[in-house]
Amino acid sequence: MPCVADWLNNPFSIVQGIFAQNVPNSDWEKKVTEYFKEKLKENNATNWVPSLNDVPVHYLKPNSLVKFRCMVQDMFDPEFYMGVYETVDPNTNARVLHFGKYRDVAECGPQQEIDLNSTQTVTSERQTFYCVPVPGESAWSVVVLNPQFYAYISANQARVSPSTSYTPSRHKRSYEEDEDMDLHPSKQKEQHMGNSHYRGGDIHGCVEPKRLETEASAGHHLISPNCSPPLDLNFPLPGEKGPACLVKVYESWDSFKVNDVLEVYGILSVDPVLSIVNNEERDNSALDPMECMDTAEEQRVHSPPASLVPRIHVILAQKLQHINPLLPACLNEEESKTFVSNFMSELSPVRAELLGFLTHALLGDSLAAEYLILHLISTVYARRDVLPLGKFTVNLSGCPRNSIFTEHIYRIIQQLVPASYRLQMTIENMNHSRFIPHKDYAANRLVSGVLQLASNTSLVVDETQLEQGQLDTTGVHNVTALGNLITWQKVDYDFNYHQVEFPCNINVLITSEGRSLLPSDCQVHLQPQIIPPNMEEYMNSLLTAVLPSVLNKFRIYLSLLRLLDYSISDEVTKAVEEDFVEMRKNDPESITADDLHRTLLVARFLSLSAGQTTLSRERWLRAKQLEALRKARLQQQTCVNGNEL
Repeated sequence: MPCVADWLNNPFSIVQGIFAQNVPNSDWEKKVTEYFKEKLKENNATNWVPSLNDVPVHYLKPNSLVKFRCMVQDMFDPEFYMGVYETVDPNTNARVLHFGKYRDVAECGPQQEIDLNSTQTVTSERQTFYCVPVPGESAWSVVVLNPQFYAYISANQARVSPSTSYTPSRHKRSYEEDEDMDLHPSKQKEQHMGNSHYRGGDIHGCVEPKRLETEASAGHHLISPNCSPPLDLNFPLPGEKGPACLVKVYESWDSFKVNDVLEVYGILSVDPVLSIVNNEERDNSALDPMECMDTAEEQRVHSPPASLVPRIHVILAQKLQHINPLLPACLNEEESKTFVSNFMSELSPVRAELLGFLTHALLGDSLAAEYLILHLISTVYARRDVLPLGKFTVNLSGCPRNSIFTEHIYRIIQQLVPASYRLQMTIENMNHSRFIPHKDYAANRLVSGVLQLASNTSLVVDETQLEQGQLDTTGVHNVTALGNLITWQKVDYDFNYHQVEFPCNINVLITSEGRSLLPSDCQVHLQPQIIPPNMEEYMNSLLTAVLPSVLNKFRIYLSLLRLLDYSISDEVTKAVEEDFVEMRKNDPESITADDLHRTLLVARFLSLSAGQTTLSRERWLRAKQLEALRKARLQQQTCVNGNEL
């Protein structure tokens, strides 16, 4: 009976056992998947599986079972591999069948050779996805509160000892040393190079994997001894850290696409042989270009050193509805339904506390806090032709110019949502940042951009940083792309000769002094009721005053309400139509179809924020009241400042 150490530390032994029992039947692959699926259901076994999001790859045992929560940044061409192959001993003529699934390199025993002409050989196909950690993932959602797992790895079951070339104290450098590294990148290069040598061993799978940090900043290129040019890990956002992985999928890969968020369970491959083989292929293709159709750049990008970009051979994979670790992964299961019903029973006090918290954050403005809650639970729930339904971009105007206020508002949002990014809208950023992903045909890869984000990411655009200046061609394209993202919830990726439309679902909050230059669904003008003498101290004390348990309830609240279904009964629909006709009669000039659409959106999110999945008459009246207050405030500001708003 296999124990945890067998299927977790040495999954190949399980696969080999199932393969040996079921060959020549072709259903051995299905039995492998079912075996691991059942194992992961037992006693929270998923908590025992090491995660590449949390544990550096050099701490993990090669060929062990790992998990990875990631976004598909790019997908490469399908590749063929030997699913089943036969080896022969030239001396004894003894033949042995092997499986090639879940492997990068075919395995041979001593004195054995692969019989490429064997009738037993089965050629199969797999799809490779280039995956990165979810862009902008908040620190609180990355932290794994799992004492069982840490007790397990401390027992040295699924973890190897770090080599002598790895110095843990590197994580504890002082601020001055970090600054020194930034000012003198040559030191950083020396440090990487000094930690990237091989240990002894032969090239048939016994080489010790290089102990090289995989947590690399997207703003810095990693120097690999096997690649003369720097290796770009292609993270969408600047300053991102974490491993990029080549995820090899064997079944149902058609259901995954670029920008999907996945959780995969598979076998970790960091075999140094891959680097040796790839170098030999490059050398051979340089001698005879006809030997290989791939360019050297494409080979370098598609076959990076496994120590920097490990491979995961997927046994199980699922597309995630959300990335909030405080919520069950799938809300349709019975246990999850119990969790949801229990939380919904205490929804009212959670909403009241969150409203109070955001009111304090917005300097006492409760109306702005109401709209911020509605914005944070908004999501695109359907598309009618090209129109995305459910998007609710809010422009929070009236923010102090060049103040730390907007930075602290982002910090608070960062503490509430699983993924977010603050885009400072300066002339410099607009003209020099890469917003739109584009296809690099020389390397045959999709080069990422800032707007390549996972679904339900909160994007905070800070317009208070904008000063006078000239936008160049890149800047104009970037601003246009931002406008299209807000209006149509899509980004047109640049494929040189044409554009490819990628739908998205990004919550955009714009902070500005006056009315934003960008389009929005709703403008709320901030009216501070208090002006703290020390803004930084005020905001910091606000965050520290909230209990972690309360903060977790806020996080569950905002993620859960996005996933609820919503409907309007025929009776209420008729009442809303009649109400709108009356409003048009009383004020035909100012009440438009856009006003009806926006009020219906506000009513939708008001209902959901109270845990109600249908619209009631009371919520409709409350939505009208909020909209009247918001418009009156804008009208008042227009009278004060002329045409500024």
